[in-house]
Amino acid sequence: MYGGQAVIEGVMMRGKMAMAVAVRNPKGEIQIHTEPLGAAYRGNFAKIPFARGLLMLWDALGLGFRSLTFAANIAAGEEVKFEGPLAWGTIALSLAFGLGLFFLAPAAAAQLGENFLGISSWLGNLLEGFIRLGLIIGYLWLIGQVPDIRRLFGYHGAEHKTINAYEAGSPLTPELVARYPLEHPRCGTAFLLTVVVISILVFSLLGPLPIALRFVSRLLLIPVIAMLAYEYIRLTARYLTNPLVR
Repeated sequence: MYGGQAVIEGVMMRGKMAMAVAVRNPKGEIQIHTEPLGAAYRGNFAKIPFARGLLMLWDALGLGFRSLTFAANIAAGEEVKFEGPLAWGTIALSLAFGLGLFFLAPAAAAQLGENFLGISSWLGNLLEGFIRLGLIIGYLWLIGQVPDIRRLFGYHGAEHKTINAYEAGSPLTPELVARYPLEHPRCGTAFLLTVVVISILVFSLLGPLPIALRFVSRLLLIPVIAMLAYEYIRLTARYLTNPLVR
């Protein structure tokens, strides 16, 4: 399947064999970087149900961060560099922030609710899921108020329109692509929301846990939840014409 993401002043698009990043530099010129995808993307592993969800998780982290690094370097007028302490440090801090805010913080809040309000573990997991959902939606809304991020969201919509047009068999001209919808069923935002819903179901099966095990379980089960979410989105994308699925 085809996919992509918005980057600073541009987009990254990924096909079956390669990826490409197109970024507008400070002079208004468009600079393009392309590279072939690794063997894992073309092999049998990418076709194995559930296991391929791990590949897509790595896709979001690996290709995503490399694309963002390329775009950031172009925006700053620097030479393109995909490695280095600064890049890896940014990745580590971003992951730590995301895991702490969207997984550990809701788990801690739910644990407090169970301990001090006397709610059941089932209600605690439900509370955790709603807190996680609220944090994600609130975070997206908050950063969307920043002009630079709002422009980034514009590129995100352009990426959706392009993939919608391509999958519909339309010529990829600006005039024709502009007619297609901003939304896409396999969007990363849809994936995040699906992860939240599935996490409620998965974590509810664990029952009451002490805070340390609760934190560990949330982190260790992220790949499992990501696999389930990816398969759900992949399945529902095939039946979008069905009113029940929509």
